[in-house]
Amino acid sequence: MKAIDPATAPAAVARLLGEAQAAVDREIDRRLAVPAGGGPAARLIEAMRYAALAPGKRIRPALVLAACEAAGGRRAAALAPAAAVEMLHCYTLVHDDLPAMDDDDQRRGRPTVHRAFDEATAILAGDGLLTAAFAALAELEADAAAAVAVLSARSAEVLAGQALDLAAAGGDGAAPASLAELERIHRAKTGALFAGAAELGAISARTDEARRAALAAYGMAIGTAFQYADDLDDGDFPALADQAARRRIALGDEAIGLAETLPRPDVLIELARWVSGL
Repeated sequence: MKAIDPATAPAAVARLLGEAQAAVDREIDRRLAVPAGGGPAARLIEAMRYAALAPGKRIRPALVLAACEAAGGRRAAALAPAAAVEMLHCYTLVHDDLPAMDDDDQRRGRPTVHRAFDEATAILAGDGLLTAAFAALAELEADAAAAVAVLSARSAEVLAGQALDLAAAGGDGAAPASLAELERIHRAKTGALFAGAAELGAISARTDEARRAALAAYGMAIGTAFQYADDLDDGDFPALADQAARRRIALGDEAIGLAETLPRPDVLIELARWVSGL
C-alpha cells in the first residue's frame, strides 16, 4: 500500500480532497477556456488544459482552501489562489518532464505534455500556466500584492530546489550523503509550494501575521513530510529510509502543533496525520 493514497485518507481529508478537486477543476476549466476557431492559440490552451486538468490528488490547492477555513475565512475567498497554486504546480511538472530535465514519458497515468503534443508546445504550455497563475492572484484586489509576493518567493524556492536536484543527478549519480542534504532539496522543491499554499489560504482569510506565519510553517512541514512519503512509495534513497521515516513523523508532530494554534484546526490536523503516517 502506498504511503500517500487518497483511498487511505481519513474521512475529513477525503472529503476535502474531493471537494477541492471539483471546485478547483471548475475554476481552472473556466479560466482556460479554449478560444473559438481553432488554430495554434487553441492548441496551446488545449495543452495547458491537458496538464492542469489531468487526474491528481489536488493536495496543494486543497491546502489553500483548508488553511483559509482553519484561519477563520470562507473557502470561496480562497478559490482563485487555490487555482493559481495548482496551475503553477502543473507548470513545474510540465517543464520537469521535458527531455532536458527528467525526460519522463508518463505523468498522472497518461503521456506527458511533450509526448501528447510536442516539446515546443510543452514549453509554451508551462509558460502559459505560470502566467495564468499570477493572473488569477491579480484579481484579489487589496490582497493581490501580498499573494503575488508569496507565490513569487515560493516559486523561486521551487526553482532553486530543482536546480539542486539536477546538480545532484548530474554529478556522480550518488544519493545525498545525509538526511540534511536530502531535506534541503525536499524543503525547496516540494515544501516551499506547500508553504505558499497554506500562506495564501491565510491571506485569503485576512488573518493576522502570527497565524499567517504558523500556516506557512505548517505547509513547509507537511510538504516536506509529503516528499519523504513519496520517496518511500518510489523506493528512493534506501540508505536514508529509516532516518527519513522518523523525520516524516517528527514533521507531522510539528505541523499538528502549529495547526492547534488556529481557530478551526481539525482538518489540518487530520491532513498532517495522514501525510506523516501518524
